[in-house]
Amino acid sequence: MRIFLKRIKCIYIYYAMDRFSLPSLDCMCGGLRRTARALTQLYEKTLRPLGLRASQFTILQVLARAGEISQGQLGGILAMDSTTLTRTLKIMRQQGWIAERRGQDRRERLLRLAKPGEAVLKRAAPAWEKVQARLLRQLGQQRWDNLANWSDELTGVALKEAS
Repeated sequence: MRIFLKRIKCIYIYYAMDRFSLPSLDCMCGGLRRTARALTQLYEKTLRPLGLRASQFTILQVLARAGEISQGQLGGILAMDSTTLTRTLKIMRQQGWIAERRGQDRRERLLRLAKPGEAVLKRAAPAWEKVQARLLRQLGQQRWDNLANWSDELTGVALKEAS
């Protein structure tokens, strides 16, 4: 009986929701991952015609701000695992968007934005800014600022707890 009631509740939630009204998830991780997937889809829809993925655009932005940094530092800034970052960087190196050199330790890779990467970032920035502006308009400045601060704070807490 209990399983049957849960099934009815799930079916009710499914039928009651529309595209813009989602049921809340009990798990913080699940809710934030859903948000991240939805935002990624939005940004990728905008960046795809320019030949970019959202993750690549973010890496270009970080390198533009940071200058030359190690792959480990980049992974730390993005809270990105080494395997995923290495795979993404390989594609970006092949495109000529990033330059790499060995550090003092032969295992260390130092990365920087290459001239073609600067050009791609400059070309994509207006499309990215339009998405940012639309989201800001819908959320309002206060909520936008709060979300940015909470996101940074929660990332810090999660990384500390995970280590």
